[in-house]
Amino acid sequence: MDVIVDASVLVAVLTSEPERAAIVKITQEANLLAPASVHWEVGNALSAMIKRRRLTISQAMDAIQSYMQIPIRFVEVDLAESLEMAASHNLYAYDAYLLACARSQRTPLLSLDKALLRAAKAYHIGTVEVPEL
Repeated sequence: MDVIVDASVLVAVLTSEPERAAIVKITQEANLLAPASVHWEVGNALSAMIKRRRLTISQAMDAIQSYMQIPIRFVEVDLAESLEMAASHNLYAYDAYLLACARSQRTPLLSLDKALLRAAKAYHIGTVEVPEL
């Protein structure tokens, strides 16, 4: 099974958030795909965690090393389509890139972002949700 992953699920796994075990189980046999922007979003999320003192730089560097081991196939997205999606659902472009990626690949989206999952459903994009803890 192919699945589009966003930064929220990747960071949750990398930083051992409570959802980690469920995400690992869901993705164990999956081929992970993402728009190229996810790569930068992971770095941004980790830097925000350093800024908020939730991670040390050493922990963030360990997370980056782990991230680099995750086999993700990065997929190009249509910027015009993404911008239309962002405008239609009042989304950031990065969220719209995920939706455009899922739509073009005909692949479900795995995210911890409830608003993004709602937008995916509005576009009839399949979703994979992590069970509530």
